[in-house]
Amino acid sequence: MYRVWRIMGEYSLLLVIGAVLGLAWANLDPHAYHAFVDLALFHGGPVGTLEVAADGTTQRVLTLHYLVNDVLMALFFAIAGKEVWEAVALKEGALRGRKALTPLIATAGGMIGPAAVYLLGALVIGQFAELAHGWAIPTATDIAFSYLVGRIVFGAGHPAVMFLLLLAIADDAGGLVILAIFYPQGALAPAWLLLSLAAAAGVYLLANRLPRIIDARGGDARWCTFAYRRLSFWPYAVAGALSWYGFQRAGIHPALGLLPIIPAIPHSDIEFGLFAAEEERLPDLLNRMEHGLKPPVEVVLFLFGLANAGVEFSAIGAATWLVMTGLLVGKPLGISLFGTFAARTLGLGLPPGMNQRDLFVVGCVAAIGFTVALFVAGVAFEPGPVQDAAKMGALLSFAASAVAIVAGIVLGVEKRPAG
Repeated sequence: MYRVWRIMGEYSLLLVIGAVLGLAWANLDPHAYHAFVDLALFHGGPVGTLEVAADGTTQRVLTLHYLVNDVLMALFFAIAGKEVWEAVALKEGALRGRKALTPLIATAGGMIGPAAVYLLGALVIGQFAELAHGWAIPTATDIAFSYLVGRIVFGAGHPAVMFLLLLAIADDAGGLVILAIFYPQGALAPAWLLLSLAAAAGVYLLANRLPRIIDARGGDARWCTFAYRRLSFWPYAVAGALSWYGFQRAGIHPALGLLPIIPAIPHSDIEFGLFAAEEERLPDLLNRMEHGLKPPVEVVLFLFGLANAGVEFSAIGAATWLVMTGLLVGKPLGISLFGTFAARTLGLGLPPGMNQRDLFVVGCVAAIGFTVALFVAGVAFEPGPVQDAAKMGALLSFAASAVAIVAGIVLGVEKRPAG
């Protein structure tokens, strides 16, 4: 039990506290809550929401909500992007080779199933035009919470836990693509992405590749040591700021703006996996930066929960039930059907020690959308009753944890301890 609470405290506790506080505040004093969240910190700067004044002129307004969701959450998505990058790019990456095919195909089902259930539900209730834009909300899987619940249901030593992690990482990758393509923030100006690409290429060449080329000719490690110890993360921080600005001006959600910089950072060729303690001992800059970012990112997640979970209970509506149905019904069905197709029809199989019942329960665990679902709800709909209702659906996706625990008991899932 201590290990479960340690994982909960390290990865999720501040987020939950922030969400609970936001939810309570919005229901006890909604006026004060929204005045706090929408507080304007700066007018007329280069960063913020583009607003049109009464005289027709435009200016950017930096609000607390924008600071949290569009600026600070870029650090959270950078950590998620780092895990995806290592899983895909490294030779021993978790999402490479035959072992990853079944989880990847199951992930596709875990995104198509919820989206289909959501859209079908919107069509049935006659609100397709109003609600269809939120189809991506139930496609999300919260890595930290699904990992926690997965360990409770299966035990730390069950192969379904690793299968769930692979699925969640791939789901994150798909979610990032969906955000970038289907939820632009304003008019698209793709030329600004050249700034992001130039920043990534420039910092890779100057701070990563060039020192190695010079040292290879001189026969020592002088310049690599200088770049690693003296320059450290600063060149990448500057490049990240430029990339973020390029995303904002391009009309793509700027919370994704640090992703192009991740491949440019020196990294190890070893990938231990998400939450692996061994990564803390790796000397490469990418892992140093990730573990250095974890404490501030936990604070960011607290602020994110506080700024986004403040929904009045009266906001529960059609979007709430569509999001919940998409997650609680569409996720397990999609993952089960596509996973079974991959394992049996395509002959790819499941990991040794994992069966079809485990696959269904994995789908139930993956139905916890929370963090990313809450984020997508905030960009899928304009502020108002529909957005609030969709956010409530993301919050109530915690019900999937109870469903998964019950499903594990009913289906006789064998709980296996680590070791």
